[in-house]
Amino acid sequence: MGITARGVGLLVAAVVLLGVGFRFAYPELTLLGAAAGAAVLYAALTAAWRPRLTVARHADPDRVARGEPASMTLTVRNTGRLRSANLLAEDRCGDRTVPVPLLRLRPGRDTEVRYDVPTHRRGVVPVGPLRVTRRDPLGLVALARPYGASTPVWVHPRIHPLAAVPTGAGRSLDGRVDGVPHGSITFDSLREYVVGDELRRVHWRTSARVGELMVRENVDTSLPRLVVLLDNRAAAYPKRVGGVVESFESACEAAASVVTAAHRTDLPVTLLLVAPEPTAEHTDGGDPADGYGLGPLDRLAAADLSGDADALRATTTRLRQDRLGDTLIFLTGPGGRGDLGHVGALRGAYPSVVVGVFGAAEPTPAGAAGLIVIDAADGAQFAAEWDGVRRW
Repeated sequence: MGITARGVGLLVAAVVLLGVGFRFAYPELTLLGAAAGAAVLYAALTAAWRPRLTVARHADPDRVARGEPASMTLTVRNTGRLRSANLLAEDRCGDRTVPVPLLRLRPGRDTEVRYDVPTHRRGVVPVGPLRVTRRDPLGLVALARPYGASTPVWVHPRIHPLAAVPTGAGRSLDGRVDGVPHGSITFDSLREYVVGDELRRVHWRTSARVGELMVRENVDTSLPRLVVLLDNRAAAYPKRVGGVVESFESACEAAASVVTAAHRTDLPVTLLLVAPEPTAEHTDGGDPADGYGLGPLDRLAAADLSGDADALRATTTRLRQDRLGDTLIFLTGPGGRGDLGHVGALRGAYPSVVVGVFGAAEPTPAGAAGLIVIDAADGAQFAAEWDGVRRW
């Protein structure tokens, strides 16, 4: 509960009038002081009355790529028996507030407000709770209360289409690496023949039994696993423009593009961040290594820079021990080029290691640590140059 400047002035006047009236035996001043004190007490009791309101929200959509439109629809209903007089309300949307008209809202009625959610920056935009301020008719006391829960809107990084992802890495005993984009000879299931299928894949015994051509479906037991390692150390991105680290935003876009391309081609992919991810406010628990149960794009939306400059050493040690995949894609900024030796040491565990460096003023030396390096100004340039190294 907060007393307004007018209320403070009236309360001080009440104390002075009562003191002077009792001290010098002026009943008129005592009466005025008592009236002023009663007005402040009445204002406090009036403001303390809690209106009965229900709040419903609907985000359209609740997950969106950076720059795409998103909106929030807020519906407030008066479930009480009294008219909601002298109410002021505003909804929190990120760093700004949106006014909500509640003045004189009748019992059983509702009001609806629809407004745009800012999506010009990647991140998790918290929307809500609704803040309702109750004032007395004299404007002496104001009491603000929250209504409803906060709803997040996930603003994902932009996704740039990639020409291709690795077609496969089959390790043989003599050291050769073969591409196996359509699966190995391991049998999985049968399906009906469609035009274009190879006749050598027809299962003739089953075809004779069911009366139509049936084709064998094979699974790729040597299907490659991609590991995308995003460097989220603040030391790797030293340049800030207007408080925004554009090179880190570009790295997030590249990570989102690789992960999305892998999912579209049914390739298993793992997203890791160099520095540990804090427990996000809007997660439902889970393994910290998997972003506490969040999907990869949600994790990229919530990703932030960390001051842990030594996190890369621990992460590379874990990658060497666990061997989470066949292809490692390391995305970093200009400040991370001095640590490429730690990444290059993983070549024994990962046959293919590609590094993306974003925002560097000069090109990375060729063959740095024996790695394939893509220097890119932003995520779009990374996607454009990806085609040249897609067959590793």
